[in-house]
Amino acid sequence: MKIIIQTDQAPAPVGPYNQAIIHNGTLYVSGQIAINPATGDLVTDNIEVETHQVMKNIGAILTKAGATFEDVIKCSVFVSDMGNYGRINSVYSEYFNDDTAPVRELVEVANLPKYVNVEISAIVAVK
Repeated sequence: MKIIIQTDQAPAPVGPYNQAIIHNGTLYVSGQIAINPATGDLVTDNIEVETHQVMKNIGAILTKAGATFEDVIKCSVFVSDMGNYGRINSVYSEYFNDDTAPVRELVEVANLPKYVNVEISAIVAVK
């Protein structure tokens, strides 16, 4: 059985998918981009602000599912420019403890939805 997770504290999906699904004790969080859920506007002032908005959106979904960033097992990070790696990583690292940080990959892609600069998805252990 799968449980659909939906919160208005994170942006509504921009396609035929859900924000997250819990199945067999695992939460699968769809890729999040820097949309302000209150306004629906993209937050792309700079890569740091954009990355913080992505992480806030993930955090809202985690909260709705009864989880925290400490429960994250794996993140997939997609970027439009590998030149932003250090700046994205600096913000990303604020959300995790170095000793218990999740596994991750970060890959450069040609384009992302709405032509944003960063998208992050997560796999999370839930109780």
